Amino acid sequence: MKKVGILMGSASDLPVVKKGIDMLEALSIPYEVHVYSAHRTPFEAAEFTKNAKANGFGVIIAAAGMAAHLAGAVAANTTLPVIGIPCKSTNLDGLDALLATVQMPSGIPVATVAIDGAANAALLAAQILALSDSELDAKLVAKREKDAAAVLEKDAEIAAQFNK
Repeated sequence: MKKVGILMGSASDLPVVKKGIDMLEALSIPYEVHVYSAHRTPFEAAEFTKNAKANGFGVIIAAAGMAAHLAGAVAANTTLPVIGIPCKSTNLDGLDALLATVQMPSGIPVATVAIDGAANAALLAAQILALSDSELDAKLVAKREKDAAAVLEKDAEIAAQFNK
């Protein structure tokens, strides 16, 4: 199975990214996590990205706040799918990061999830990898079924309490 590369612009993004890591672990998807800044370590970020396909990666997740250029810088150096996670900061509640991540120029796409949406980034990465992995696809189907059953269980509890 191909790996997922997870890049953070700063170690302070780890609490957000951890939710994605946990999701990948739950689905038994191999991954690597690195801290590379688009601004402070552009060479290292570019080298990782340029070599990602050859190193067995199938998707890259890039998390950053504020200026949030990491996902775009990564996408500029690979044809692998890149998923951006805009991280909430004290500036503009993460809206600045969301706009910086989602507003990419034509030809350099970045799939973007919600502010602090690491779990969905991991699930989107899993769905991309599952296109060529039927075992992973089955895990995703089972997760959806389990999630639906949990909602229906709560519905039954609420209905029993209020629908008399």
